Amino acid sequence: MIHYLTDTTTTDIARELNLAQEHYTLTTGRVLTLIIVASVSDDVEAILRASRDASHEHPARVLILLTADSSDETYLDAELRVGGEAGASEIVVMTLNGAMAHHPSAIVTPLLLPDTPIVAWWPNVHPDQPATDPIGQIAQRRITSAAELSALAHNYAPGDSDTAWSAITAWRGIVASALDRYPDHRVVKVSITGDGGPEHAIAAGWLADALGVEVSSQVDDSAHTNARADISVLAEQFAVAELILFMDDGEQVRIARADNHTVSVEIPGAARSLVALNVRSWAERLSEELRHLDADEIYARSLRASEQL
Repeated sequence: MIHYLTDTTTTDIARELNLAQEHYTLTTGRVLTLIIVASVSDDVEAILRASRDASHEHPARVLILLTADSSDETYLDAELRVGGEAGASEIVVMTLNGAMAHHPSAIVTPLLLPDTPIVAWWPNVHPDQPATDPIGQIAQRRITSAAELSALAHNYAPGDSDTAWSAITAWRGIVASALDRYPDHRVVKVSITGDGGPEHAIAAGWLADALGVEVSSQVDDSAHTNARADISVLAEQFAVAELILFMDDGEQVRIARADNHTVSVEIPGAARSLVALNVRSWAERLSEELRHLDADEIYARSLRASEQL
């Protein structure tokens, strides 16, 4: 069900949410409040799809704040989505017009679930310092989807994360598994080639931090079009094209993209193997970010290390 509220107030929205809880059993048992901050010019349907699909694992009250023209007349429009339109969540899409666009935290505060964690997500444009943003200040977890990681590295605070990190989780598992299969030797140098985007950068930072060796990072120009993080676009290929781990015995462990859904793993003394690896959807990335609401120290170290490469 979608219920439209025009030129409304947060009091009216809260009342409609209470009425919905009386009629839709799926609107109870929420485990967190997810605040999504975007613009009316963003791909709202893609944002809705990601939050709805992620809700099957993390039932939540989802509050989507869409900022409109701040010079327009001040008023608030809202859509309340429950039932099949919201997955296992209740979703409120609010369009902030006029001066209201400058005060999103005041709009969202009356609608927060009591005694549950608060998570903020900026699917496109994000503040350079999420922890000091008015929305970030009320959130325990702050998720960005950055086009590049430099500002985030300089302004990191415990609780920050980025979907570039969750995008490479399966790949990191493949790398760790490959090294486990060659346990008697250590890595002395690393070469990583990718699209030059945030996933490539955080992957290189993770290797530098985890292995403590020189990491040479190169951009594959043919894949550069995938480098921009954008909620409306899902890259066809995984961000890292090739990883070569140079071992202390002169051998190499090589993990390379074989096609859009597979990586090739070559380990000395073993037959070449193929491992399935798909580009993770935005819902999958968001779901993983919502599993961990405490500070992620490995992400923090990898983020800082990526700035040194």
